Amino acid sequence: MATLTFLGAARCVTGSKYLVEAGGRRLLVDCGLFQGPAELRELNWQPLPIAPDTVDWIVLTHAHLDHTGYLPRLVRDGYAGPILANAATRDLCALLLPDSAHLQEEDAAHAARKGYSRHHPPLPLYTVAEAQAALQQFQIIPRSGPYTISEEFSIRLYDAGHILGSAIVELTVREKGRSTVVAFSGDIGRYGQPILKDPTPVPAADVLLCESTYGDRDHPHDDDYTQLSAAIRRTADRGGVVVVPAFAVGRTQTLLYVLRQLEDRDLIPHLPVYLDSPMAISVTDLYEKHHEDHNLTFVGEEKQFDPLNTHEVHMTRSVEQSKQINAVREPAIIIAGSGMATGGRVQHHLEQRLPDARNTVLIVGFQAEGTPGRALLDGARTLHLHGHEIPVRAEIVELPQFSAHADRNELLRWLRGFTRPPARMFVVHGEPGPAMALRNLVEERLGWSARVPTLGERIELL
Repeated sequence: MATLTFLGAARCVTGSKYLVEAGGRRLLVDCGLFQGPAELRELNWQPLPIAPDTVDWIVLTHAHLDHTGYLPRLVRDGYAGPILANAATRDLCALLLPDSAHLQEEDAAHAARKGYSRHHPPLPLYTVAEAQAALQQFQIIPRSGPYTISEEFSIRLYDAGHILGSAIVELTVREKGRSTVVAFSGDIGRYGQPILKDPTPVPAADVLLCESTYGDRDHPHDDDYTQLSAAIRRTADRGGVVVVPAFAVGRTQTLLYVLRQLEDRDLIPHLPVYLDSPMAISVTDLYEKHHEDHNLTFVGEEKQFDPLNTHEVHMTRSVEQSKQINAVREPAIIIAGSGMATGGRVQHHLEQRLPDARNTVLIVGFQAEGTPGRALLDGARTLHLHGHEIPVRAEIVELPQFSAHADRNELLRWLRGFTRPPARMFVVHGEPGPAMALRNLVEERLGWSARVPTLGERIELL
């Protein structure tokens, strides 16, 4: 009997993994890291309920680590099959996976030096060499149109409008002369945003898995970015520095694009902008390479894609250049990864800048439970970084309009694109509150049957 098992992103936002079995073959949709609270992160160290060498194929919706970051571990533990992804997703993973491994190696080494890990010795989940090995198993599939994997499985990708290469996966499952269509939303993007195209509707599916990151709220409408410009002006007037934890893929490029628009309209002062993210700098080349995901109006306005073109931008690749930013005392903007402040260079900037009330930290994306970014949003008075308690005196400003995730009304808009209701809908990739809120909204507004699955739950598809 064909089945679907929820191995991640069930009643939580991270760790996306969905196992589909038919005709004795196994296909995994996404292979993400669990992030956030310790109890979730510990799942990354637990063996999967299936042996990795029994999986035949992996299909990726997009490159973010909560959808791809477990790949090196799975390959290390025995997965030897192809990793199917479109070209942009593969190119982004070539940056994200080694970087993830490098950060884990650095964090393990730092914990060993400082002695604050409960593991002896502290080890990374996987190494850079293991991430590079996983990249060798990628196989490029078409950005759109049908693609046959085997007698049991065929897929078609639709544009999700979330990041470069982000896709909705329509999977046709066949067994014993019967078939069913399962749609995996991946992460649905925003409508009418700079740079990327709008999400594409899926015509129909028998079973639907829909994300619910913002299933309980709407993003504010701030097309002229007045909150952003006001926060920057306030900080500059008091002689402070703005620190932005930002995802290297998508969020950073959008933020820089908007900053340039605000500068050109004289809505913010022309401050030095320090892009302290080698990965974000490298991602720019991929935007130039993969025109298939761009909003054509954006390309037409700019004549060429140059999202890093603020009036005074400093791109810091080396660690030494990054450390030199600590000496900056005049008003400035620092953009650094990671987006939830779970690691990377932004943690060092937060250590430096959080204790000073003149400074501001801008939160421009979703912050999962248990992350430093979420702690700042929840009003933490101190932040635990690198074994130290850092006092939080800087102003904390949330700008959810920069989110790359659809809000509840945008999710409903995408769902209304189906020509008929799916027979079964599962609300995934959301914390329990937002997931249940979206389920209730779907039942109330669309009249569809929907429910929130549990981790490890297995359902029959045929």
